[in-house]
Amino acid sequence: MLKLYNTLTRSLDEFVTQTPGEATLYTCGPTVYSEPHIGNWVAYIRWDTLIRVLRQNEYHVTRVMNITDVGHLTSDADDGEDKMEKGARREGITAWEVAERYTNRFLEGMTALNLLPPEQLCKATEHIPQQIALVNILEQKGYTYPTSDGIYYDTSKFPTYADFAHLDLTALREGARVEANKEKRNPADFALWKFSPEGVKRDMEWDSPWGKGFPGWHLECSAMAMEYLGDTLDIHTGGIDHIPVHHTNEIAQSEAVTGKRFSNYWLHCAHLLSNGTKLSKSLGNSYTLDDLAKKGFSALDFRLFILQSHYRTETNFTFENLEAAHNRLERWRSIAALRWQTHDTLVDDDDKDSAGRVNGIILSAPHAALEALNDDLNTPEALTVLERAMDAIEAAPLKRLQHSALVEFVAWIDDVFGLKLAQSTPDISDEQKQRILERERARENKDWKASDTLRDKLAADGVYLKDTPGGTIWNRL
Repeated sequence: MLKLYNTLTRSLDEFVTQTPGEATLYTCGPTVYSEPHIGNWVAYIRWDTLIRVLRQNEYHVTRVMNITDVGHLTSDADDGEDKMEKGARREGITAWEVAERYTNRFLEGMTALNLLPPEQLCKATEHIPQQIALVNILEQKGYTYPTSDGIYYDTSKFPTYADFAHLDLTALREGARVEANKEKRNPADFALWKFSPEGVKRDMEWDSPWGKGFPGWHLECSAMAMEYLGDTLDIHTGGIDHIPVHHTNEIAQSEAVTGKRFSNYWLHCAHLLSNGTKLSKSLGNSYTLDDLAKKGFSALDFRLFILQSHYRTETNFTFENLEAAHNRLERWRSIAALRWQTHDTLVDDDDKDSAGRVNGIILSAPHAALEALNDDLNTPEALTVLERAMDAIEAAPLKRLQHSALVEFVAWIDDVFGLKLAQSTPDISDEQKQRILERERARENKDWKASDTLRDKLAADGVYLKDTPGGTIWNRL
């Protein structure tokens, strides 16, 4: 039974979908105006794990993720510059070129982190008609009003506006959560459509019933989620910083349009700190995946580092902590590589009881790990379960390890944690594998001359052998 902490109810709820066996999910995607840093990647690693766990629970998942390439202003007050225009000015290219550059960089990062692609990856700029249509409905229902700079949503018309984030609207002074805008009727009101500044030609702007301009940031998620997933989602995900503004506004505009609950489950992940402080370019701790690579760490090292903490807890990044995750991953890779050095027929009669015990641990570990994951995605506990199985594998003689059990175990880890352990096996030919087996038999028969000859032949092919108390293991030179 999968249970998830639901921000909507502030409780751990049993997960039940609208359609049995089918799960719909919307993930808030990136604003593609600059290179993503490690703090940006945390949420995508978390929700990739969610998708994988849902699949383990035999759900068919349909996920939509947006690409914000317009409308995200530098201030929650609907003031300031559009981040895309800011990126264009910084780099001396158009906002469209900025969007293409950093969308591609984001997709490259997803590949490096081995993140599953969403069924629908949609850009805000490609869904302008849907967003205009949504504002039209809100206008017809009396939820909007015009100002000199745009069309705003009147939050006083939506009585439950404060419920999701537990906001105290009576204490929300003008300028406390948002900057002052004298034309706004209520401090929490937000822009649905922004007008292009008079006398200014923006890179990204569209005609609308209210004038030339561009959509507000919150509008795109509602429009695209409902376009592809219907009026009510099973799950909506994001960071905890989305709760008081972005997701609160999504709920208000979506439910005002449909009269239905926008999402039944809301999942939010906590922030990443770097050396105990907020990530900041000015502090020099806002690293990118490329920065990590220059220091010898892979994207999968970072992935495992993130999975070692719970998604609802704040995680502190240091290079020492990343080094520990790297070492753990390297150890798991070396253990995973043993599976092609084991056989289902090499267990002696005297060893069957002890072999049964260790292979029982290997085969039962995925079930125990999934139980931990079904308890609100408890990745640290699940990894602990797998670590105990790795210890058992490492301690056992090779002849006691069942090949099929190891193969199944490694495949399960890759399916759920995306660590690509199966790719850690060195590429050797069937002929070379046969030579390794022949050498093992020669050693058992104390035919040291044949053993040395076979070892030398393998070394000439670039295959390195290491004899251990548990058996002979091999790797590429």
